[in-house]
Amino acid sequence: MFRGIKQWYIGVLSTVFVLSTVSAHAADGGALFKAKCATCHSPFKDGTGPALSGVRGRWEAGGAKPGSIYKWVSDNAAAAASDPYAAKIKASRPANMSIFPELAGKDKDIDAIFDWVDAQEAPVAEEAATEVAGGTEEEEGGLSMVWIILGVIFVAIIMSVGGVRRQLHNATRTSEGEAVNNDRSFADEFRSWAWKYKRYVGIGGLVVTISLIVCLFLSLYSIGVMEEYQPSQPIAFPHDIHTGKNEIDCRYCHNSAIKSRTAGLPTVNVCMNCHKQITGADAQVPEIAKIYAAAGWDPVKKVYTGKTKEIVWNKVHVLPDHVYFNHSQHVVVGGVDCKQCHGDMTKQHETARVVPVKDLNKIEGNIPLNRNTLTMGWCIECHAEKEITDGSLDTKGNAYYTEMHNRLLKNKKLYNKILTEENGKIKVTVKELGGWECAKCHY
Repeated sequence: MFRGIKQWYIGVLSTVFVLSTVSAHAADGGALFKAKCATCHSPFKDGTGPALSGVRGRWEAGGAKPGSIYKWVSDNAAAAASDPYAAKIKASRPANMSIFPELAGKDKDIDAIFDWVDAQEAPVAEEAATEVAGGTEEEEGGLSMVWIILGVIFVAIIMSVGGVRRQLHNATRTSEGEAVNNDRSFADEFRSWAWKYKRYVGIGGLVVTISLIVCLFLSLYSIGVMEEYQPSQPIAFPHDIHTGKNEIDCRYCHNSAIKSRTAGLPTVNVCMNCHKQITGADAQVPEIAKIYAAAGWDPVKKVYTGKTKEIVWNKVHVLPDHVYFNHSQHVVVGGVDCKQCHGDMTKQHETARVVPVKDLNKIEGNIPLNRNTLTMGWCIECHAEKEITDGSLDTKGNAYYTEMHNRLLKNKKLYNKILTEENGKIKVTVKELGGWECAKCHY
């Protein structure tokens, strides 16, 4: 092993690559679970939904049709219509499960979730269990244990092969009549070998050290990243039917987006403006019934009963307390389309989620960005790319921009610095007007 130094390095790098691939797959399952399942489910404890550990085995033992569980995850109503076992499960649960059409046909992603759940160790006592529910985090001991076991096996293999090599070397020296020093320890031989191949050892040590530092800093970038976060909601609201099929403007429901810092949620009265007449069909009926219960509306007698029930929505886009964001500044003054940050809601059937930047970049008309959604880098990158106007600032018809334009005209040096010709148009971005000043967003 020690003579074939190049082969040894290749073997180690191959092993690390394979382990990284496996770990990434396992991590994807955990991330998907936390983004889509953790609000209602835990691996070992029933909550809003049942415990998921071993769920595939339970469905198979219960006589579910092959592949039915995958259809259940993406659309439980469709699964219940095609599989008696799924219909039995649906009837046994008091609450309807959220649908995830984005997982339709993605059996590998669903298997990754179940594999991650099944890999979790059952808690010894309830007090010792740290479960993923309501935003708390579960300790992922399974993955770290795998690394420990693999490390022990790897060290054992190195010592075993080194011992065999040492015995063969001693046997060769004995057969050639040379003296054998049995007092040399494995550590002595390792130091001798490392000194002999000090160049390779030095390069390898440098590579490993740099890799560990890079991995450490890359892991820090994941802190606070909430892409794909999608909490469950009390009502399965189909955005594609409202904003897509019926072409309802986003601001009809989120009317405060044009006049305050928050977009706001529609009141029950806003929902009842339409749903006094529209009772829905099929899967929509029980969801609309929740609106009637909240409003105290009797759809049969067509009267208000006076008995209301509050709807508690779960916040999706959560910013730190020290970050200031104003919807009206972006929507009204900046002219930013809702799809730039929230995605194309005309095609999103499931409840709201934090859309990954790669999906936002696919939407026509969006400014392509590179940083993760809802991170500081994402915001300042947009401020550096978003144009205020494709002409002179005073063409905006806004007194604020007219004043800014007049001030720039008095400072020719600054004016010429920030106004650059690009395809025959003058480009002024938010960055040039103070969009990168810390106090603009931070208290």
